[in-house]
Amino acid sequence: MTVKKNTKSVTYQNMENQEIHVLMEAARTGIEFSFFNQLLQKIPLSINEWADILHLSNRTLQRYQKEKKSFETLQSERILEIAALYNYGSDVLGNAESFESWMNSKVIALGGAKPKSLLDSSYGITMVKDVLGRIEHGVFS
Repeated sequence: MTVKKNTKSVTYQNMENQEIHVLMEAARTGIEFSFFNQLLQKIPLSINEWADILHLSNRTLQRYQKEKKSFETLQSERILEIAALYNYGSDVLGNAESFESWMNSKVIALGGAKPKSLLDSSYGITMVKDVLGRIEHGVFS
């Protein structure tokens, strides 16, 4: 899955290694629904969860799909953040299944919240990334 912007491309597999300006340009230009649809297959979040995370209604998501519309900058940014988080988490915890299990469990370092419940804000995503960073470096979390 690839989002091409100018001569560089953003892919789900190497999002953490992308130059930040490439990701910024992809967000500004707007993520196409076809890229988002590929994420739906790779990231175990339901369409209802995505709607909550993106602060959109299910109906709006359906309209984006039907009209093959690109997402606005704010939603595009959040989509890229979530994709990068899932890549990072899968790397830190060894595989996507372990990461998904962790995302659905209560984490003491997050005040007992499930990481998945924090994905609707950039602050929440940052908190989840911070905990993953501590796990990656062997700090109790």
